[in-house]
Amino acid sequence: MIIFNTTYHVDDEIHSDYLDYIRSTFIPQALESGFLYEARLARIVAQHNEPGTSYSLQFRVKNSDTLRLWLNTSGDSLNKELVARFGSKIAGFVTLLEEID
Repeated sequence: MIIFNTTYHVDDEIHSDYLDYIRSTFIPQALESGFLYEARLARIVAQHNEPGTSYSLQFRVKNSDTLRLWLNTSGDSLNKELVARFGSKIAGFVTLLEEID
């Protein structure tokens, strides 16, 4: 089992809009594919004094092949929509975690 984690750093100016979009659009569309499941959204407790807030968005996925299939069929376009909507006011990076227990 793979945990597909994306960490986002969100500008204070779009904070509320980001949360609304992630909850009402991004997560439902990602889950609708059937490839990803068990979405989790968490605020990262910051240990720095930078402006903005960081979030971890996680989905469980069967394996890396299934994740690649999701990215190729709908994930890439969903991510492009997110970037088009918020531009430089959001930055993100992906981490893949393999469950061992």
